[in-house]
Amino acid sequence: MTQAKEITTSPRKIEDAVYTRTIPAGKGWMHDLEPGQVFRITDLEGNQAADTLFYDALNPEDSYSAIETVTAQKNIYLTTGSVLRAKSGRPLLTITADSVGRHDTVGGACSAESNTVRYAHEKKAMHNCRDTFMYELSKRGAKFSKQDLAPNINFFMNVPITPEGGLTFEDGVSAPGYYVEMQAETNTTVLISNCPQLNNPCNDYNPTPIEVTIWNN
Repeated sequence: MTQAKEITTSPRKIEDAVYTRTIPAGKGWMHDLEPGQVFRITDLEGNQAADTLFYDALNPEDSYSAIETVTAQKNIYLTTGSVLRAKSGRPLLTITADSVGRHDTVGGACSAESNTVRYAHEKKAMHNCRDTFMYELSKRGAKFSKQDLAPNINFFMNVPITPEGGLTFEDGVSAPGYYVEMQAETNTTVLISNCPQLNNPCNDYNPTPIEVTIWNN
């Protein structure tokens, strides 16, 4: 599996968007996309990690699958052309533009438990992406539960794979204004935790806002 690096730009203009919102560091966001809509995440200040999950909006049990996505594209990283697939193998979205060139889908989301294991016992109480995911899911009532959490995408995050098959969390490769853009292939629910992580260099130890933008295609 090779390292993806496909820098592409988008022709879309902000003034043509039908939706835009800034998500502060540490906050979450959940939204439903219609088929054909184009969705962009912008790293406003650089080196921020946007932990993201996707669900088939009409069948939420069919959530994003890192395994199906990586297996189908035969590449462990995500970039332009990557088809983001559900557990059923069905396409949820396709990445159509990417000014970063590589995104992680194996590093997972930070949690109270991982903060304890990776860093220190006293880090357990720190806010984390798993808590944000659960809070946003709870707003949908009984439709979602903790069983709907799955291995996520870490947009803008730099997690190289070592020759031995291990993971390392390195300085980010994004910069202010960099973005990733994708088109919904079906009715898709987007769930984002704008990572509050203070313990590794993925966001230069300084969580910052991101922006989400949607266009009708």
